[in-house]
Amino acid sequence: MNKKHLKMAGIAFAAWYIISTPKGAANLVHNALSGLGSAAESFSQFMSAIPN
Repeated sequence: MNKKHLKMAGIAFAAWYIISTPKGAANLVHNALSGLGSAAESFSQFMSAIPN
């Protein structure tokens, strides 16, 4: 299987997941964005703690 087929399969799976369970998909996106926000905050604290 080449990259094009894998990409198409991924898009098809994402579309199926969103259509079949929209609340679950929204929850997944919310959790992912919360995790990214927490990671960014932690990185910011780490950078602030490094002495000049």
